[in-house]
Amino acid sequence: MLDRIRAELTIFYEIGNAMRTTLNLDEILFIILTGVTSHEGLGFNRAMLFLVNDGDGTIEGKMGIGPQSVEEAGRIWNRIASEQMNLEDLISAYSFYNKGGSDLDKIVRNIKVPLREDSGVLAMTVLEGMSFEITNEGTRQNIAHDTVLQSLKTEYFVTVPLRAKDKVIGVILADNIFTKKPITKDDIRTLTMFANHAGLAIENSRLYEQTVHQANTDMLTRLWNHGYFQYSLTEELKKAYENKKPLSMVMFDIDNFKNYNDTLGHQMGDQLLRDVARILKATCDGKGSVARYGGEEFAVILPDTPKDSAYRIAEGLRQAIEGFQFNGQNVQPNKNLTISAGLASYPEDALDKEKLIYLADMALYEAKRTGKNKVCVYRSK
Repeated sequence: MLDRIRAELTIFYEIGNAMRTTLNLDEILFIILTGVTSHEGLGFNRAMLFLVNDGDGTIEGKMGIGPQSVEEAGRIWNRIASEQMNLEDLISAYSFYNKGGSDLDKIVRNIKVPLREDSGVLAMTVLEGMSFEITNEGTRQNIAHDTVLQSLKTEYFVTVPLRAKDKVIGVILADNIFTKKPITKDDIRTLTMFANHAGLAIENSRLYEQTVHQANTDMLTRLWNHGYFQYSLTEELKKAYENKKPLSMVMFDIDNFKNYNDTLGHQMGDQLLRDVARILKATCDGKGSVARYGGEEFAVILPDTPKDSAYRIAEGLRQAIEGFQFNGQNVQPNKNLTISAGLASYPEDALDKEKLIYLADMALYEAKRTGKNKVCVYRSK
């Protein structure tokens, strides 16, 4: 008993120290699940973490760590043993893990279930705020039709709630699918203590990320602000260079915005900016990130997108704005609210951020100069 308590304290101490080194949510989750699966940690074969989404009343898969087959398990565990990797070594493997994730991780991240009593064990763990122990065939029969568990191919497992203060924010599911090692009462007790510790770390990370998000968000349009656009473009260009992929950037400007703003007033002008931002973001969803560059100007970063594809996206955005019925648009010279756009691409047109922005801006100027309500593409002479 004393040896077990000493081992538990060591695990909690090491994991706690690791979690204090970062406020990045994905890194926190990786550290937690590594602690659950490490041979120096709690020693489960696999661990999966799910978090509550209060916005839509669901619980979503966020990360899974562990092998998907006996053969993969053997390879991983033999490597850990041969290289004598300790808990600190395994935690340090986050950068490698972050490059692609495992097959289990991909399955977990596609899981999303409603928070209802009929949604299975994960939802019940949150709603009841208690662990569920499926450790024999009798208890297994009670949840035989749980589709989430079927996708995970788990048989005997335990779920424990993640708590932050007096609220359940998620669930850890752990199993010994390959070794078939029985899950004991002591295992469940230790995992529950660990989950309480982990829940606070997750909540702190979430609060931090919310603060960062607010600091990088334009308060009027709720798009990324100019500062975050500059940072994001720098990072995306680095990725494009490392992966030898194209990247395109589009600058948009609302045509005759001053006329609209001066005629109808600043409140209507602000609402117009919000409406345009919403349409751009919705139309561009999944293709790139949209930012308010300044005033009535917007910027879109399109990673892994060559110029011809970027042109089709930009033209689609222009048409979406042209086809929308904005309040008061009849005051505009052409009785319609439109946007102009300029497009430039990496590496075809520019190799650095400053030149790429400059060329996209020059293409935008050309669109404005030659009649507005069009997309102009930078062409090298």
